[in-house]
Amino acid sequence: MGVVLAIALGILSLYQTRVRDRRLTLEGSLAGRLLKDFPGAVMLVDEQGVIEQVNPNIQQHVGYAPASLVGKRVTLLDTEPLAGGLRRAIGRVVARQSPWQGVLSFRLSDGERRYRDTVILPDTDNGQGNRRLLILQRDVTSDHRDHLHDGILLDRLQGTLSRLPAAVFECRHDDLGRLEFLYLSEGLQPLCGLSPAGVIEDASRLLERVHHEDRHRLAASLAQSSVSLDPWHLEFRLSLPEGTRWLEGRAISRRRPDGNTHWDGILTDISERKHTEQLIQRLVGTDMLTGVLNRRAFFEQGEAALAHALRRKQKLPLAMLDLDHFKKLNDTYGHAAGDLALENFAMTCLECLRPYDIFARIGGEEFVVLLVDTEIQETRGILERLRQAVERIELDIDGHSIHFTVSIGLTIIEPDGSLDGALSNADHALYRAKEAGRNRICGPPEFLSAQEPAGNRLA
Repeated sequence: MGVVLAIALGILSLYQTRVRDRRLTLEGSLAGRLLKDFPGAVMLVDEQGVIEQVNPNIQQHVGYAPASLVGKRVTLLDTEPLAGGLRRAIGRVVARQSPWQGVLSFRLSDGERRYRDTVILPDTDNGQGNRRLLILQRDVTSDHRDHLHDGILLDRLQGTLSRLPAAVFECRHDDLGRLEFLYLSEGLQPLCGLSPAGVIEDASRLLERVHHEDRHRLAASLAQSSVSLDPWHLEFRLSLPEGTRWLEGRAISRRRPDGNTHWDGILTDISERKHTEQLIQRLVGTDMLTGVLNRRAFFEQGEAALAHALRRKQKLPLAMLDLDHFKKLNDTYGHAAGDLALENFAMTCLECLRPYDIFARIGGEEFVVLLVDTEIQETRGILERLRQAVERIELDIDGHSIHFTVSIGLTIIEPDGSLDGALSNADHALYRAKEAGRNRICGPPEFLSAQEPAGNRLA
């Protein structure tokens, strides 16, 4: 039994030796092929970075003959031998005993600077218990320079975008139909006080600042562009702590292979332009003498009020006002006095009316008022207070105390009525007020039954 056991152990030992020799042979063959055929520089170094072995064709990669490298520190290839990237990489591999990979810069023997993709592998044993490092390098100078050039161009582009007085963006609808930003330039910060990264993380941070009256228009315009793929364009407001800001959005829409719609566009601050437009609109729609609306602006705002009343099936009171004996005042005291009377009359009317009532000058001494959101039974009280306030106006012209009055013609606009028809009816009622002695209100019979008209005469 002992002899058999000894033979078995001998056979096992021989088998293990043959397996180890074959493994070493294979490893040696693999290492040899790697040193011979690798398309780059291969170096075996100890933990201090001293070169022990290099591949035969290393000279065509680093410019140094193989024999001149063995026994030298590998950091002689570094652009900065005392503090270069290769020295730091070797120190990291030795300390962590884990592979390292990255792009390092090197100098050839003639001083030319090159870039190499470098891999450093630890734990290569030389059979004497000493750890070695295997360094593999492949020249990537051309690709790296292209990468550096692209990086420079990208930095320039980012710098240009950050200096634009606008925000460049890319967005899309996610799977739930919510708006999602994929990119936002730094120009967003001055537009709304939000960081691009924060809005990319959560688009609602920006959308919640859209003025509540413009949110539906924003959603509808994006939905329409998503279906038609037409360019998107919208002017909308942001509600910010410092006030309202107008933005203009423009974008090109495109359909992605996954079926989602993406927009590439720009957001621009147009607050100054909108302010100028509104100023021009006020100037175009304002009577220059009295500062109230002119005829053109009255019809624009009046049609909008009628459309609103029609949706709510409401009636609207409309009254025409005419200064009594205005021609005589002009002829007696001059046009300057007439202008002063018109200015004071308009100011008095504005003080008696509510901010949302529509008051305008439509002729020389003719004015019109459209009472908005007013119960019909309240109309006479509003107009009577106005008539009495005008009666109390006193002007001092060249030492003369001047008073004047106003005649008022009222009509009630039905929900489906028109401004032209209402003005004609109010003009007829105004004529009746003049014929009845002026300084009074005339209107529909049901209106007059509420109270007898005033009969005060011009003082």
